Amino acid sequence: MSDSLLPRADDVLAAAARIAPHASVTPVLRSRTLDALAGAQLAFKAEHLQRGGAFKFRGACNAVWSLDADHAGAGVVTHSSGNHGAALALAARTRGIPCHVVVPEGAVAAKLANIARHGATLWRCPATIADREATCAKVQADTGATLVHPYTNPAVIAGQGTAALELLHSEGPFDVLVVPVGGGGLASGTALALQHASPGTRLVLAEPAGADDTARSLATGKRQEAFTPDTICDGLRTLIGAPNFALLQAAGAEVIVVDDAATVAAMRLLWDVLKQVVEPSSAIVLAAVLAQPARFAGLRVGLVLSGGNVDLPALRWGAP
Repeated sequence: MSDSLLPRADDVLAAAARIAPHASVTPVLRSRTLDALAGAQLAFKAEHLQRGGAFKFRGACNAVWSLDADHAGAGVVTHSSGNHGAALALAARTRGIPCHVVVPEGAVAAKLANIARHGATLWRCPATIADREATCAKVQADTGATLVHPYTNPAVIAGQGTAALELLHSEGPFDVLVVPVGGGGLASGTALALQHASPGTRLVLAEPAGADDTARSLATGKRQEAFTPDTICDGLRTLIGAPNFALLQAAGAEVIVVDDAATVAAMRLLWDVLKQVVEPSSAIVLAAVLAQPARFAGLRVGLVLSGGNVDLPALRWGAP
């Protein structure tokens, strides 16, 4: 499947069948306390409990198992700040093929350890997107590995959509689904899942104020150019992908921009109330709902907690 082709809703269904032997069906968590705070009925899809600690395993697994035998034998390569790299390493291990991950300087230590734990070969590079892509291209040329882009690969997008598909099938219908957005793999996959299973459900994206290119892109109707992110949400620092933007624009996705202080507060709230450790890029979905309660008042709201690979020693919880 070429990265230039947009996936379809049917591809999400095919992905669900393909990854079923490997991916976990994650639980849905609820809290009357959080419902009362939000003034809505909240259902949290616990993808931080997915294999590898994030929803990313779904897309990586679908991409790996979509490869024919000849391409699979040479392995896979990607660039990733953490969760996608770990997911691809784990997915490659389920098929017994090599995995190479290009990691930028300054990546979260817990996420790098997670990648190494699953057997990938790590290649370090400067933190810019250009350096990541150049190093990735060199590794690909040297090894013959297939590139599995973190969020623009159609098989990855379709695989990520299976999280929302599960949530809709087990707990739906919902008035709104809220997911985080960075590069847009989860967000655009969710749009496809909604197109198939619940076209009347609104899609709301939670995005950090320090990396709000998706909000600006959807507002102007034109994908924004590269920018310098400034947010604690390390998983959401990437520019929205071109195919991802096209799918979200077609779906009429809405965006709520959230500052980091509200995200950290929501992260702590999820620990205090649900007793779940999730990373800032996950907690932002709850922060978005709490930031605009009137928008969700009285509604049934599904939220995807996208990952739980937290660098605890580096976290600043703030005053108790």
